[in-house]
Amino acid sequence: MSTTFWVGEIFDPKAADGSQVMSTYDSQWMQSYGGCDGVVKNGCQTEARAQAKGYAPTSMTPKENPFYLDLPFDDINDPIAFAERASVIPWANDPGFAGNAQNRSFSYMKNQWVRIRMGNRECYGQIEDAGPGQYHDKDYVFGSNDARPANKNFNGAGMDVSPALNGCLGFSELDGESDKVDWQFVPRDQVPAGPWLNIVTVSQVK
Repeated sequence: MSTTFWVGEIFDPKAADGSQVMSTYDSQWMQSYGGCDGVVKNGCQTEARAQAKGYAPTSMTPKENPFYLDLPFDDINDPIAFAERASVIPWANDPGFAGNAQNRSFSYMKNQWVRIRMGNRECYGQIEDAGPGQYHDKDYVFGSNDARPANKNFNGAGMDVSPALNGCLGFSELDGESDKVDWQFVPRDQVPAGPWLNIVTVSQVK
């Protein structure tokens, strides 16, 4: 199950993780992104995205990739995930990643590419936050036994996707809890041409 979130969304101002003005990897996410990833109307609201416009937001020009998502493994701020990250993340010892296990300014998860499929549609996005609901769910995120998410909120969602991915995948609702997807990590050299490559996020932890 996947839900939708967007930069600038505030869905629970009383919750520590109830605002997308910041992400777990970027304390100024909305500023880094370039503003509200939607329309400013009674706050920051989501909107339908069109293929003809590359699923881009209609009222602003993003500075970072609008094809973003989260997964429930926060390898920076969750103490369990941080302690385990070098041993459970498959690419932790690859060139460019090895040796950063204790570096809190370096995330193994941020900017990683994910292939997402819904029906006959397949789209790609980069990880830019953690959630929903859980932050060290290694069995779901990295396990080989098709484990279900530990999260029980939001209809048991295992990821949130951006409005661009919502439109690209053809979700039934702009902001719902009824769309099911398949997903897998992919290295950058296996990401095909598409609107998800128009802007690629490269910034590290801020």
